[in-house]
Amino acid sequence: MNDLPLILAFVILAFYTYTSGLRAPALIALVKDSMIYLMVIAAVTVIPAALGGYAEVFRLADRALAAKATAGHLILPPAGYSAYATLAFGSALAAFVYPHTITGILSSSSGHAIKRNAALLPAYTFLLGLIALLGLMALAAGINPLTPNDAVPQLFLKMFPPWFTGFCFAAIVIGALVPAAIMSIAAANLFTRNIYREYIRPDVTQKQEAKVAKLVSLVVKLGALAFVILLPLQYAIVLQLLGGIWIVETFPSIIFGLFTRWLHHHALLAGWAAGMITGTAMVATLGFKSAIYTLHVGNVAIPAYAGVYALAVNLVVSVVLTLIYDAMGIKRLPDRTRQEDYDEDAVAVRAMDTDLEKAA
Repeated sequence: MNDLPLILAFVILAFYTYTSGLRAPALIALVKDSMIYLMVIAAVTVIPAALGGYAEVFRLADRALAAKATAGHLILPPAGYSAYATLAFGSALAAFVYPHTITGILSSSSGHAIKRNAALLPAYTFLLGLIALLGLMALAAGINPLTPNDAVPQLFLKMFPPWFTGFCFAAIVIGALVPAAIMSIAAANLFTRNIYREYIRPDVTQKQEAKVAKLVSLVVKLGALAFVILLPLQYAIVLQLLGGIWIVETFPSIIFGLFTRWLHHHALLAGWAAGMITGTAMVATLGFKSAIYTLHVGNVAIPAYAGVYALAVNLVVSVVLTLIYDAMGIKRLPDRTRQEDYDEDAVAVRAMDTDLEKAA
């Protein structure tokens, strides 16, 4: 019975993505954003006031961190500067190449829509900073959760009236369902475009491809639900650690490929493989408990995000092998993009033709 709310959430997710596709999360995102903003604004004003102000929140949080078995720090110590900076840098690179991010970009109505949304990104980044403060408020409020995931819900239960606590929990659930919907759609698109169309049914029509994508999206959701319910939580944490590293290794192929054709496609593939192996090996040596790897150069120890170290290896291998392959005269794949691909009006006309074909 403890998993019933999660199962119901996945059923709702499966229903509205199967029937409406990307339109469903796009529309409900408006509701999600409004609810989360209300929740966070209320939390960062009401809770500190109840605890005696922000100065008292920081003082109590600092004392609670220092009292832990492994003492924490309210202010980042100098030894953690490189680890924090590289983690932030690597995470920022990964954020733009996740399949669900690319799916949202490619499904946008125009380049202007992408620019408009990009301009609003700082507002979301600021919101994430406010959400991070909730952890300090939980420490200051004396919350002792069984798991870190319970800290904020228990804080809301303690500090808010029941009706608003329910509103906050609903915002959290909707906030999780929207990206989950896009992730499942992105996974389905990856399968249909790169496996089903390429190797199973090259002659598949767009209508048939859309039907297969819907079914695959359901399978992905069921697999995710089974993973969460049946397997230990630690597995999800390990995959989260590795997932960030793995996705960063696609950055050269995806992003550099938009601006230059200088890198050889075989070199990019070899660089990706080298980065994947390097990053995974670094996390493995840490027992899959951290993504911060300390590189020793002589007497100097440099802790940094394993994904950034792996990306450096990726780039070096890609550049060196490009020079070698070009010197050997190994043929490159042709560039299939056309000048009209960068013309928004031409792209819009082709999109209308595609919609008409699907309707037919």
